[in-house]
Formats: sequence, C-alpha cells, structure tokens
Amino acid sequence: MEYKPVPQRRFPRLSERETAENRQWQKLKFPVVVKEFSSITSIDFSPVSPHDFAVCSAIRIQLYSSVTNKLKRSISRFKDTVYSARYRHDGQLMVSGCETKEVQVFDMNSRAILRTFLGHERSVRSAQFSTDGVNVFSGSDDTTVRLWDLTSGGEALRTFEGHDDYVRCGTTCASANNLFLSGSYDHTAKLWDTRTGAEVLSVDHGAPVESVLMFPGGSSFITAGGNYIKVWDAIGATRALHTFSNHQKTVTCMTFDNSCSRLISGSLDRQLKIYDVKDYKVVHSAKYASAILSVAMSPNGSHLAVGTDNGMLNIRHRALVRESGGMIGKVKAEPRAGTYKYFIRGHNHKATSVDYKVQVRKKKRLKMYDTLLKKFKYHEALDAILKTDYRPVTVTSFLQELIYRGALKQALGGRDESTLKPILRFVSKFVVNPRFSSLLLDVAGVILDLYAPVIGQSPSIDEYFLKLHRKIQSEVKFQQRLQGLLGSMDLLLASSDRGAAGAATR
Repeated sequence: MEYKPVPQRRFPRLSERETAENRQWQKLKFPVVVKEFSSITSIDFSPVSPHDFAVCSAIRIQLYSSVTNKLKRSISRFKDTVYSARYRHDGQLMVSGCETKEVQVFDMNSRAILRTFLGHERSVRSAQFSTDGVNVFSGSDDTTVRLWDLTSGGEALRTFEGHDDYVRCGTTCASANNLFLSGSYDHTAKLWDTRTGAEVLSVDHGAPVESVLMFPGGSSFITAGGNYIKVWDAIGATRALHTFSNHQKTVTCMTFDNSCSRLISGSLDRQLKIYDVKDYKVVHSAKYASAILSVAMSPNGSHLAVGTDNGMLNIRHRALVRESGGMIGKVKAEPRAGTYKYFIRGHNHKATSVDYKVQVRKKKRLKMYDTLLKKFKYHEALDAILKTDYRPVTVTSFLQELIYRGALKQALGGRDESTLKPILRFVSKFVVNPRFSSLLLDVAGVILDLYAPVIGQSPSIDEYFLKLHRKIQSEVKFQQRLQGLLGSMDLLLASSDRGAAGAATR
C-alpha cells in the first residue's frame, strides 16, 4: 500500500475557482461608468461597425461611441419618457417607443423624424424593425401588438389582439420576416404571423413576462419573468424545454453574446448571470451597485453595457486591434526564433477545458517528517517538523495525525531540556488561537502528565510552563468577562421586550 502524506487541516475560506470561462469574461475590463438622467430602460448596439450604441434614459436617446465610450449625440425630441430604441440592420434608421403613445423612426445621420405612427392608446414599451427592415413592430400597454409599414406610414397594417395585459417586450425572428414574438404581463408569450394576422403559438410563463429572446434559427425562444427563465420549442411544444432560476428577484432583461452561445440575464437583485446555452448552467456572474434594467453586448463581442435603475451606465470593453478582416482580439506578437523568449514560450500557459492533458505520474518526494513518520519514528518526526516547517496549520495537522495513531505520548515522552523547549514554545504561542486551541489544550495536558514530576528542575522549562499558565488564565478571564457582558445584554433585551409588551396591552 502506498504511503499517504500527512493530510493538511483545512479551514473555511472564501475563494473563487478560476476557470477558462471566467478568464474570458474578465477580459472585459476598462470599466466606464456614466451617470444618466434617469433609469436606463433600453440599450442597443448598432449592427454595423464601429457598433455605436443607443441608451434610453428619461426623455432622451443618448448615442455613445464604441471607440471612445463617450457621448456623441443626443436625440431629445420626446415629450415624455422613451422606453425603447432599436437600430435597423443597416444602422441607418432607429425606431423608438415612448410614453406619449407614439412610434417614431429617426434618420441616424441627421436625427430627423422620418415617420411617426399613431394608433396605440397607451404608452409604447417595445418597438423594433422587422428582419428585412421594411416594417416596424410595436407593443403597448393597451395590450396590442401592431405592424406598421415603413414605406407608406399611416395606420397600422395589422393589429394583433390576444393579450389581456400590458405588452412589455418583443423580438423578431432572424430567419423569418413574418414572425414576431411578444411578451406580456398576462404571463403569456405569443408568436404572431404577419401574413395571416393570427396567433401561431402561445405559452404560459407563469409570471409577468419582462423579456423575450428568439434564437437565430427560429426553432426555440426564451422568456424571462419572475426570478426564473424558460426555454420553449417554437415548433408547437407547449411545455418548457428548460426552466432555471439563478436570480433572487425579477429577471428584467436578457441578451445573447456575439456568437449566441451564451445567454446573459440581468435582474433586480443586482446580479448579471451568464449561461452556456448547451446546458444553461451559470458560467460567470457579476454584481452591480443597483438593480439592472437593461443589458446589451456588441456584435463583435468587444463591449458589454449594463443599465441600472439609478441611472448608472456601466460599460466594459476589451482592447481590440484592427486588421484586414475586421475587428479581432488583441494578440501579442510571436517571439523571434532563436531568442530566449522563443525558447520559454508557453511556460506559463494554463490548460483550459478544451485542451488535452497528458497525464504524467511523478513520484512525489516526501518531506523529512513524512519520511520519519513512515518509519514510525515519531520522536524524530516531531523534532523535524518543528525545525523545518513551523506553520501552525502544518504542525497541528501532524499532531492530529499522531493522536489518530495513538502515538502522541510516544512522540512527546523521553525528552530533555533542549528537545522539550520547541514544543512548549509552539503550544504557548498558539494555544489561544480559536482554530487550534481545542487540539493544543489536549497536547498541553499530555505534556503536563508526562513532565509534572520533574517540574522545578530546569528554570528555562519552568518559565515556559508559567508562560503557558498565564496565557490560559488570561484567556479564561477574558471569556468570563464576555459571558458577563452577554448576560447583561440579555437582561436589557428582556426588559425592553417586557416594556414593549406592557405598552401594547395598555
């Protein structure tokens, strides 16, 4: 049987396991925090480079540069709160919905209003272009979803009625121009077909739906409401494929990363969660200072923008370099062959989940005290550990191992003045440490049993015993004072409770 080294005692500590996923998301550094006028209800990135982004706050749409992360322009032609702003696929137009029941289309070059669609009876919470950019969808608190013709304007082409409460979110299908998904506070999400004006599919989320997403292929979609998220089959299934809850409060917003392989959700609990869409397990999380209302990620994956209810816009981005194929991640230049850097390249590489690891079994070299312990030389092993490794965790682990083996007396017995001093020095130093006190008090008791008959024959040994006695006595008095203080606090709390109960009866 192979000898196992002395196990190290483990004490609880806060630590975060570092994974390849964490390292990837932690590359989104250089945080920029901007204070807006009010709660940030919507964030959207332009689909075309350089991927500027629009932020809705109060009665303004703020347009930020993705290069400088600073405000470029502002659209303030609103009389009341603007809730939603979305770019068209070419980045030339933007559509918005606001409290004044209007759906407006802007030219992004001149910021001029090109179309104003009127017809909703209450505030418009969601507005966006169809996949082909010809039509506009809008969802309103009047419980309807409307389809508008961008080329002609005028009245709505179709009005979809089926929800019983506020329609607060919606999204289009990237693979089908005629499909639109809406989410409502009536707990349902409905898929509409613009060709027939009919409802294709309706699912019950079980809570007011705050956000919806549809996968690019159109075969499935995601709903968020309450503190959980559900994944549905868009081809006719009425049962959720996945249901997961990793937030403590209402999930307010969702988005995909640039590759649609990760789902990002924000919640009123101030947590941002990132999931792998293969199994919907959390691969990374981040905490913000306030409740999260909106989140978006740039199409090239360089920026992550988060908006909160106190008007703070948090922008995280990674450094990029421009090459002929577009924007890619910043990489270091390869070292020149024959140089020292070329010789040591890869020495600090950490294996990731996709790397193949070659298992090499190396014979572990035992430490001196483990070698002696293996040979049952307990006396010499204790001397070795006190000389070579004086860390309290290591020494106490060794002493615990001696107790398990029933060899503590054998290791402590038969010592002279020079070999007993290190043990007494260690025990008197760490005996009042709460992590080691229980064990070291037992060790001190064994030492007293063994050497009580010879106390008084060595002044230096007697001094260590006196020091140990004073330290334990001081700790006992301190604990007694604490107990007295706790008793006084209990009396005060009990008297205050009786006073409150008497006042209530009167």
